[in-house]
Amino acid sequence: MLTRRHFLAALPAISALAETKPMPIAAVEVWQVHGHRDSLRGVDQQYQVNPLDIYDELRPPPYHDSPHPVTAKVPASALYLKIKTAAGLEGFYGPIDKEVALVVEEQLRPFLAGKDALAQEKLWDQMYRSNRHSRRGHFLMAISAVDNTLWDLRGRFFQTPVYRLLGGPTRPSVEAYASCLGYSLEPEKAQERAAALKKEGYRYEKWFLANGPGDGPEGMRKNVDLVRLLREAVGDDVELMFDVYSGWNLSYALEWAKQVERYRPRWIEEATQAEKIGAFAELRRGTSIPVASGEHIQGRWEVYDYLKEGALSVVQCDPEWCGGTSELVKICALASIFDVPVIPHGHSIHAALHAIASQSPAVCPLAEYLILKMQSYYHFERNPPVVKQAHLALSEAPGYGIELDEAKVESRELMKWG
Repeated sequence: MLTRRHFLAALPAISALAETKPMPIAAVEVWQVHGHRDSLRGVDQQYQVNPLDIYDELRPPPYHDSPHPVTAKVPASALYLKIKTAAGLEGFYGPIDKEVALVVEEQLRPFLAGKDALAQEKLWDQMYRSNRHSRRGHFLMAISAVDNTLWDLRGRFFQTPVYRLLGGPTRPSVEAYASCLGYSLEPEKAQERAAALKKEGYRYEKWFLANGPGDGPEGMRKNVDLVRLLREAVGDDVELMFDVYSGWNLSYALEWAKQVERYRPRWIEEATQAEKIGAFAELRRGTSIPVASGEHIQGRWEVYDYLKEGALSVVQCDPEWCGGTSELVKICALASIFDVPVIPHGHSIHAALHAIASQSPAVCPLAEYLILKMQSYYHFERNPPVVKQAHLALSEAPGYGIELDEAKVESRELMKWG
């Protein structure tokens, strides 16, 4: 039954729905904000294996946390995208990458001028068709930034969170997995951290392996030993995932999988470079360990190529890179046909969280939370996403609810290139 309170709360959205006129885009602006933040130096800088590590001169030495870390005040900056309409409505999204901001400023900004900010599907399709390189790379990442910003604008227009515009919520909060990039892989420290995360409520932890083919048999032993040590630290009721950032090849991944299957990893992520779809398919056939990838798979067409080959157990496309919120929702629909879950890469949280919250938990069961990165990534925001008991609560703020904390912004500038 619709109560008076519910009716009154719905009035802004009802009024917005009655608006049928186009809402022309008047300005597309990239703003850089500056300030300072505290940074702990000497710890939490563990590297992960990298495709370049096959070269001896490019492979880093073994990492160790410093016994005497220090805290320092360091400069901080971030880029945010603002899209304004002629009616005075604005969308706001970020942080975005510098490479992305450059494409937005030089190519998409003039193209978007005067177009209807509420025509979501039309705008995405036109941006995608506007450049021969739009199907991947920085141009598609720039489309992603614009698309996410326009979803924020629409949310503010309809006075509702983006996840409601997408059809949600399907749950009051979204469970997150602990993504442990940067934490030391020194055996005792890794075990202590893994056990501590379990106590904080995380049922899923992802660790980033540091060795690859260039490290020889000793590197393989370390990669296998770490899986064993982490399993011993958390027991059988925590899922353990492993990421190698495309730093392996098929034969190396198969050998590692054979040695660690008994420890039941939840998945092996980006076992080799994203273009090698056949290698992912062969790996999936060759091990009981689920195979995950997607942060470097861009767009529904590439996802389809993977899925039709049976190459993935988990799709991890990132709405900051794959085409934005609009494209991620299409990827979710595609993956659901193959009964493969989508767990978006956690480069950022805003767009991913709203997309996840709009989907069935069977389609999008989890969010990635990069613990160390998120300690500073949203430094300038008033209400950044915060994990409590391994869950991210859903905000009722319109759009993505991003607001800057003016107390932390020491200066700002409107970016111009060229």
